[in-house]
Amino acid sequence: MYRDPVQSLEAPSSPSSTAAMRPLRVGMIGIGTVGAGTFRVLARNQAEIAGRAGRGIKMVVVCARSLARAMGVVGKDVALTNDPMQVATHPDVDVLVEAAGGTGPARDWVLAAIRAGKHVVTANKALLAEHGNEIFAAARQHGVAVAYEGAVAVSIPIVKALREGLTANRIEWVAGIINGTTNFILSKMRDEGVGFAEALAQAQALGYAEADPTFDIEGIDAAHKISLLAANAFGMPVRFADAQVEGITALQGLDVACAEQLGFRIKLLGVAKRRKDGDAEGVELRVQPALVPATHLLAHVNGSMNAVMVKGDASGVTMYYGAGAGSEQTASAVIADLVDVARLQGTHAAQRVPHLGFHAHAVNEGLAVLPRAAVHTRHYLRVPVHQAQQIEAVGAWLAAQQVPVLRVELACEKTASAGAGPQVLVLTDAVAQSTVDLAVHALAAHPAVAGPVAALLVEMLEG
Repeated sequence: MYRDPVQSLEAPSSPSSTAAMRPLRVGMIGIGTVGAGTFRVLARNQAEIAGRAGRGIKMVVVCARSLARAMGVVGKDVALTNDPMQVATHPDVDVLVEAAGGTGPARDWVLAAIRAGKHVVTANKALLAEHGNEIFAAARQHGVAVAYEGAVAVSIPIVKALREGLTANRIEWVAGIINGTTNFILSKMRDEGVGFAEALAQAQALGYAEADPTFDIEGIDAAHKISLLAANAFGMPVRFADAQVEGITALQGLDVACAEQLGFRIKLLGVAKRRKDGDAEGVELRVQPALVPATHLLAHVNGSMNAVMVKGDASGVTMYYGAGAGSEQTASAVIADLVDVARLQGTHAAQRVPHLGFHAHAVNEGLAVLPRAAVHTRHYLRVPVHQAQQIEAVGAWLAAQQVPVLRVELACEKTASAGAGPQVLVLTDAVAQSTVDLAVHALAAHPAVAGPVAALLVEMLEG
């Protein structure tokens, strides 16, 4: 993530001087799932990590609610406290690992550490989505780094890919499955034919979903992540507050089955897409359940796994796949960030990879998030009708409303649930969301229609 120190040609560093370099001293707030995993991996792989970092990385102090439990994880050689600010401002700490989660208190700890001249590593996507612009500005002011690979897609190095591997590109879009809980639920609904409530219960029983799964199933967690990816992709501030967010709680098993009939699968996608209309430019920033072709790579990302695709003008489409959750999976990203911080010794702040991929003077503050009505994509409609013969009336009526219809067919009896009645399935060509919203609203009053119309986006994600 950051550039190694520039070495003098006249006085190259020797192996002995590298080995003698003082270890990077780490203070960590939180010793739960992420914190405990970070400590375990750091201890287990310390030789390999030091070899890559060019110096050791040593945990010196940990903050925890239960000191007894924390000692059971870190042992007696690490100082313990229950005061987060003591860790954030500790004189013997070089970098703060914030592993407690939340937003309000975590913001205060992180800003305190930055003001004290300490680097910060966090996997807290909510913190950065809501307060990232403030935190990154403070870090620039004080000349420290804020690293957060673990905040997006856990072990998948997607932030590094955007900020380093794809820097030659003008990024056109980023899209992916970035919440493991909802992907597990949707996989169960498709594979086992169960409803949303039963699939959620299975996810909770297996530990894939929290007791209160709201952030996951309502799309908020994915919106935090796609907001960070969009900022890195397009050189814009973090715009989480402007994202359009829709979860999967209203999704019916009937639509999962109908999508299969049409050759699609439903996934909860985070999408960030750059759009230009004349001289005006904006970004679609959204999280929504959407149909993807059954032959598409994302359609085969199942269970709790994550995957992100990026379209660059030079690179074409690239894809990144891996675990979407897990203690040591998150630790893998956290420690990779620590290694990058360890390599900063002697490197001026201006030489580092910027927090959001673009240096501050190049960030486009005016790049706006487009409103929902301006989103332009294909659509799926499921229209319940009184009689199967009314399929032609539905298709003709939609075409008259300027909806570009590509395909109209009846849901087969095997697909339609018992007692649901005939269902007309419609696929449209790309069209503005505003046009579809008006048509769906008016269609509900059509005499042929027997109930609420279901509408979902269709994402082709073509190269």
